[in-house]
Amino acid sequence: MDTTLFSLEDWIRYGDELRRPISIHPDLSSSKEIIIVGGGLSGLTIAYRIGTNRPDVKITILEKRSKLGGEIETWTKDDWICDLAVNASRPHPSVWRLIDDIGLAEKFKSSNPNATKRWIYTKGKMREINKILMIRIGIKMIMYRTFTKVRKGGCSVAELFPIQDFANAMTLGIVNDTAENVDADFLFPSLTKFGNEPPRKWRNIKKQILQSYPIFTPKSGSVASLEGGMETLTNALIDRINQLDNISVILNSELKSPEEIEEKYNHKLSSVIWAAPLHNEREKTKISIFAIGYKNEHVESQEIGYGTLIPEPDIPISGILNESDIHSSNRAPKGHRIFRLMVPNNRWNGDLQTIERCVKNLISHEEPVIFEFLGEKYIPSYPPGYMSSINKQKVDFTRVGWGFSGVSITHVIAEAERISEIF
Repeated sequence: MDTTLFSLEDWIRYGDELRRPISIHPDLSSSKEIIIVGGGLSGLTIAYRIGTNRPDVKITILEKRSKLGGEIETWTKDDWICDLAVNASRPHPSVWRLIDDIGLAEKFKSSNPNATKRWIYTKGKMREINKILMIRIGIKMIMYRTFTKVRKGGCSVAELFPIQDFANAMTLGIVNDTAENVDADFLFPSLTKFGNEPPRKWRNIKKQILQSYPIFTPKSGSVASLEGGMETLTNALIDRINQLDNISVILNSELKSPEEIEEKYNHKLSSVIWAAPLHNEREKTKISIFAIGYKNEHVESQEIGYGTLIPEPDIPISGILNESDIHSSNRAPKGHRIFRLMVPNNRWNGDLQTIERCVKNLISHEEPVIFEFLGEKYIPSYPPGYMSSINKQKVDFTRVGWGFSGVSITHVIAEAERISEIF
């Protein structure tokens, strides 16, 4: 693992992503031939970054599916658009740089300024996640001496945030698991003080980071997204990669371990970048994704906002994302709104009518214009102590991606850029 102390310039360039361990084999930078396993956002971004910076390095992408793109998928039907997983990015210069570099700046816009509200639905009531709630949580954290405890490492998110409903809502919304099962260092390394510390006060570094954004300077609390959905990003990366003579792609690869690659391709493990989950490495949870759309007049009771998190275990839906509210680009036909439903499979009996009844209670009693099952996603588990265990792992090959040391698009893109800079 890389334990380098970073410069001020590094912190301005990558921010809090420098707290996360980066698993790079020390001989990777001297490799003339690289195999990247996994053709999702992580593998594509690394291939593009290294392939562009070093045209003399031969890169092969191995993907188990019949197409590239990984977990990022965008569903479209007529004028309806809904992402299945990532639908936007929180502010980070690495994301803005990538968008700019691959020519998507004109399609990349800040989120709707009127869609800032977020809610938690508990005990039959909607509670807004506002400053008052956050102050209340902060007071409880101080009273319970939470910070002192979690900064010893290996604690759960439930131990970090003393309000159980709030903690479960967050972890379910991010990794589809309850707070006691999720590593606090993994989701909130800045709060737990995991990893390296910046050389100056964080508020001063944040000011300098804010001045470094290409395209546009994001406002606090906003996100940004692409016209046409997040698949616009992976499609653009694929187009750029296809233009590079030093990158080749092999689809429908059945290789499941670095050792199999070493044997089949006679390739050193030190030149392998693993950007996919390792076979049967950790437990996974499954979540089903639905899109549901209404006429505006049928959902007037639903405030414009980002969405609602639902930690109640007896309610099958764990989250409702207000897709058409969030983005500056259109996600629904004129006069309509679309919502994305997240349904953990361990809270749902598979009966579609169960979801329909739940939606009538949470969104509208009116019949929807469209109601579609979009698919299922498997999400790896990140149990308490997970990040600490990464620091102790022996590195035989390079590990990357949101199945490993980070779960956000900002992590994946920043990590790829950091790896490319060693060449």
